[in-house]
Amino acid sequence: MRKLAALAAVVTMSVGALTACSGGNYCNDLKSYVDTGKNLDTKKSGDLDKILSESKKVEKSAPKDLKDDWKVVVDYIGKVKDANGDTTKLAELAKSELPKIQSAQEAITKQAKDSCKIDMNSTGN
Repeated sequence: MRKLAALAAVVTMSVGALTACSGGNYCNDLKSYVDTGKNLDTKKSGDLDKILSESKKVEKSAPKDLKDDWKVVVDYIGKVKDANGDTTKLAELAKSELPKIQSAQEAITKQAKDSCKIDMNSTGN
């Protein structure tokens, strides 16, 4: 289902193995975001509301060098929510936003591993 591929990528990057956080509120907020994303059903508006809320918390507590990356994530999730399941809108959104989302994911994933000891690329544990 390509219509939700980009949102799934944003959330899926967060479902990796977690270890103890060492970076204060940001790491705690990031862990909560990851936990919320684990059972996300992008077809349910309520689930999108939850992940949007969690991503906004992470955006606020994110280190200065990640603020713009989290803004990309928050904006994207908001646009997915606004598409209200419209397959055409979601496909267009995925096509137009994918490069920005991928770049933001790379920066967020690196910082998560380096500062919070959260491996967002791992699939175990």
